[in-house]
Amino acid sequence: MKKLSSEEYMALQNREWEWAKALIQCQIDDPRPGVEYLTNRPVIDLKQMLESSVSLYGDRTAYYTKFEKGPYQEIKYSQLLEDVNGLGTQFIAMGLKDKRIAVIGETTYMWSIAYLAAVNGTGVVVPLDKELPYDDLKNLIKESEASAVLFDRKREDIFVRMFEEGDTGLEYIISQDRKTGDGAIISQWELVDTGKKLVENGDRSFLDAQIDNEEMSIIIFTSGTTGMAKGIMLSHKNICADLMVSPVFVDLDETDIFFSVLPIHHTFECTCDFLMPLYKGAAIAHCEGLKYITKNLQEVKPTYFLAVPAIFDALYKAIWKGIRKKGKEKTVRTAMKVSDFLRRFGIDITDRLFAEIKSVLGGRMRMMISGGAAINPDILEDLQSFGIHAIQGYGLSEAAPMGALNPQSRPKSHSCGMAFPGFDAKIADPGSDGVGEICLKGDNIMLGYYRNPEATAEVIRDGWFYTGDLGYIDDEGYIVITGRKKNVIIAKNGKNVFPEELEYQLSLYDEIAEAMAFETDSEDETDKIIAVGIYPDWNYMKETYGDRADDDEEVRKIIWEIVDKVNAENPAYKMIRKVNLRHSEFSKNTSKKIVRFRAENKMED
Repeated sequence: MKKLSSEEYMALQNREWEWAKALIQCQIDDPRPGVEYLTNRPVIDLKQMLESSVSLYGDRTAYYTKFEKGPYQEIKYSQLLEDVNGLGTQFIAMGLKDKRIAVIGETTYMWSIAYLAAVNGTGVVVPLDKELPYDDLKNLIKESEASAVLFDRKREDIFVRMFEEGDTGLEYIISQDRKTGDGAIISQWELVDTGKKLVENGDRSFLDAQIDNEEMSIIIFTSGTTGMAKGIMLSHKNICADLMVSPVFVDLDETDIFFSVLPIHHTFECTCDFLMPLYKGAAIAHCEGLKYITKNLQEVKPTYFLAVPAIFDALYKAIWKGIRKKGKEKTVRTAMKVSDFLRRFGIDITDRLFAEIKSVLGGRMRMMISGGAAINPDILEDLQSFGIHAIQGYGLSEAAPMGALNPQSRPKSHSCGMAFPGFDAKIADPGSDGVGEICLKGDNIMLGYYRNPEATAEVIRDGWFYTGDLGYIDDEGYIVITGRKKNVIIAKNGKNVFPEELEYQLSLYDEIAEAMAFETDSEDETDKIIAVGIYPDWNYMKETYGDRADDDEEVRKIIWEIVDKVNAENPAYKMIRKVNLRHSEFSKNTSKKIVRFRAENKMED
């Protein structure tokens, strides 16, 4: 940002404090049931947020992390700030002030301090998707005009090659893992140490850096092939607005431990599982990888778990598989009914009834939040019966990313929750059933798409962000998503068919791992029909149906029996008339969402 005089900067910060305090007051004034936890403090930017958290929680653990194989190491809030200040100071000494700094890699402590050092006084941070191929990464480095990139060991060869090709504008390539530099590769560890010495010798260039919380400070690129990904421009104000308002629906404090398992470049993980715990003084425990989830849960015994539905589904299936293996399904189901009844009267005996089940999640889990896509409500309700708050929220990167969340005391498992205090939601052009496009408004909505004013104007109109999601808002203010606007199938009678609804109905059957509904031509090409691709849970099929699972025709019969049941529940215009049987998973983007319009996903394999 342009350097302001001390008087100008003080006036800017005073305006920012007035804004932050007004947003906190919105929570106090909100009369809705569920707005219960009014312990949030005003923050004006991520730099001030981190500094104030250190003043409040300096001696508490900020991270449980592993730099190498072995036990978890604890990092205090005070050390986190020292490391960020050291790296940020060195960034400025390297000439990176007001420049773009890309960060890519696994979810680690070094990724975290790189992000904070870049955004909290140096320049603009550009988190990159670690799953993208070389050409896409190079395109985004060019598009964002990144001057430096920090990467982990798995991506070192990619950026060494990119740097040597010399046509990207990269000035520095920095390893998050190397303890010492090597040729063109600089060590992030050495940068932190060098920067700390500069601070000790009186360098305050980063410590005193000015931040305008309304300026672009973050560029998030959406999933997309080369030339198609859109850059979402976010400010400190966008992120801080989310941090201040969302904890009103959930009980969260400095005693909590967040279990971090999702890719950190995703805005859901970055805001909710990284910046949020730092704002509230909680700790972050890094999972070593999906195959280590069960092991790491036992090691850190977390209290908060945020994940996408696919991970919830895998844990849920593992829990019930263990229950069935011991022949205890009927006993557990009965205990769940007893538990649900007693909890209506404030009596909670879940620790005694379900201690063994809770131990799978570490033994202390009390909050599980699903986001990123729709989840089977049965999963949430079963977890609630076990004595764990299990809710879902809704968001998009364009909302930094929070759009709605269920209050933990009043959840509706079929809903993605309600709008936050100070924010708003509405339904545009609702039909007779109340379904229309979900629109969001608030200080969390992006500044726009990077260098793409046309695309920005398409989705932001009169201050409202048009999400592209379809749904309705019930009489208590809860948002229910029915599908994606661009995915809707228009039946002959003009009725809307939401493929997501059919896919959800099919997902309720253990035999089906993945399903994708779509419109196609009938065999004689005289009509349009609804087809569905089915990727069965082949392990379940083999365990349940034995040799029948080895015969595709037998498997097809089993799947059609399920499809017939789903068809019987729906009106005729929603009838599935074709099934494609798959032996491999659907092609997905890096967010692990099925790419609906990819031709191979509409074929048998």
